[in-house]
Amino acid sequence: MFEFNKDRRTAAEPAADWPAAVADLYRTYGNWVVAFLARRFGREIAEDLAQETFLRLAQHPLDWRSPKALLARIALNVGQDHLRREKAQKRPRLVTGDDVPEGVALPDQHEALFHREVVAKLPRNLRDVYVLSRFGGLTYAEIATHLGISVKAVEKRMTQALKLCMARYRG
Repeated sequence: MFEFNKDRRTAAEPAADWPAAVADLYRTYGNWVVAFLARRFGREIAEDLAQETFLRLAQHPLDWRSPKALLARIALNVGQDHLRREKAQKRPRLVTGDDVPEGVALPDQHEALFHREVVAKLPRNLRDVYVLSRFGGLTYAEIATHLGISVKAVEKRMTQALKLCMARYRG
């Protein structure tokens, strides 16, 4: 039986704050979504991805003429987002003393502290985009989805953030 991690709901017990239509779909297709995701992404993560699938559906009500097709599409998108996040987490973030390519120097403590201060002084909307991109490893599309803005707005904010950072480094 399909269970949520946090509150241990089963497929017969949808979240109380979901719209009735989503709760009905959850009762009807919850186990099917888990099985669908388990075949593609593995059993250990399928239940979490299924939960995210129904959460997305509840946040963005759509016309549900073909609920299985809609759930499959949302589930695949959730799975792809999970794989991208997983890949981003595996990317090396910092270079250690052993990994330094020839001709490249590691930043000293003063440079690292100065960089933190520069980033901290950015306006919040620019800082959020910069941190999610540079330290979170998210793509512009993922940042746009996370912040509820367009990809073009993310590009613009990142450009502004980089300009401000460069101006502060030079000044």
